[in-house]
Amino acid sequence: MTLTEIQEFLKDSLTVQKPALKITKNSEASFEVTGTIEAMQGKKKVDGLYFASVVPKPKDIRLYFFPIYTHVDAFKDISPALRKMLKGKSCFHIKNLDEGLKIEVTEMIQLGIKVFQKDGLI
Repeated sequence: MTLTEIQEFLKDSLTVQKPALKITKNSEASFEVTGTIEAMQGKKKVDGLYFASVVPKPKDIRLYFFPIYTHVDAFKDISPALRKMLKGKSCFHIKNLDEGLKIEVTEMIQLGIKVFQKDGLI
């Protein structure tokens, strides 16, 4: 897959999660989704809790995925191939995606929705 195809796949994978998520940014530089209910983000009340962003870079596509930061234990079973792309606590640097990883990313997003919904965050 090209980087553009990876970017479109990630954006589509998040977009189909509406109405649980809403798109708050959609430009060439950044795509961002948040929850749809008021929630506390730190000490600030926000219209929707940050969920994920897709940001293209010259050598990869970055997926910033907040649920893996807030609910670490829920994502302890991600594959070694996907974990290798995780830089820091919540940012995936994605250069390649095969069919298996596409399925895993989709399932990871769906799990993120479930854990946030269970806690009343989205």
